[in-house]
Amino acid sequence: MTEDIEAIAAMVEGWRPEPLVTGDALAAAPSAALAAVLGVPETAPAEGDALPPLWHGLYFLTWPARAALGPDGHPLHGRFLPPLPERRRMFAGGRFTAHRPVVLGTPAECTTVHVRTEPKSGRGGAMLFVTIRNELRQNGELCAVEEQDLVYRSGLPHPGAAPGRAAAAGASAETAAETAEQPGGALRLTTDPQLLFRVSALTANTHRIHYDEPYAREVEGYPGLVVHGPLMTWLMLEPLRREKSVLGSFAYRISRPAFVGAELAVVREHAADGAVELRVESGDGTVHATGRAELA
Repeated sequence: MTEDIEAIAAMVEGWRPEPLVTGDALAAAPSAALAAVLGVPETAPAEGDALPPLWHGLYFLTWPARAALGPDGHPLHGRFLPPLPERRRMFAGGRFTAHRPVVLGTPAECTTVHVRTEPKSGRGGAMLFVTIRNELRQNGELCAVEEQDLVYRSGLPHPGAAPGRAAAAGASAETAAETAEQPGGALRLTTDPQLLFRVSALTANTHRIHYDEPYAREVEGYPGLVVHGPLMTWLMLEPLRREKSVLGSFAYRISRPAFVGAELAVVREHAADGAVELRVESGDGTVHATGRAELA
């Protein structure tokens, strides 16, 4: 194990990517599309409204040429991709801080910088944690900051993958992939292949674990298609968005993959200090993601 960590550390020694600055006029259409995916198009923000927290993941996208993609569907090369052979990638969590609203219809700038790289060991072997920071600005003023924690391995199945386990029952084509308030205030989302396809399209995510089931099973060792980590973070914040709560900060962690066919539920509890504790669970009580939201 120690040798594996040292080998990974040696591969990325001196890797310090330059900042990436991208600009975009924040059209309302991508946000309207996400609201439709969540089953509540009537709640979509319009031009002049504030962009919901973390929905900036719909913007500042890149579309590499097909020839520039690797066998897993991810780009072969990029500023923030560590130089590991046969990379395997997992979205692990992050932190978000709001300073002022990001307004739709107004040009915005996103600056992405590499924060740190840290080799670690886990139950699945040696891993590389990479943290990047996105800073959102409008009219030269800082509006929001998000740090993302990404996990990479070299050539082996992801930690948390479960070869040989039965996949969750697939949802039929008639299943409505939308969120609905249930008795007791829980917010639920039934996942199906159509839902995952639409999220991949909205976020320019070509990772094959989200749409190519034979690849997900046979190459990366998952029992089925994998639900996107960002989708679970959006889902955690969805009750607050629908109540028009103003978010100050949000720290979140993806603790276990969820697979297509799972019915995901958002559970929230109010902490003594006024924060809101959130988690995403599936029907058997498995916790897939947790978060702590502090309201402005």
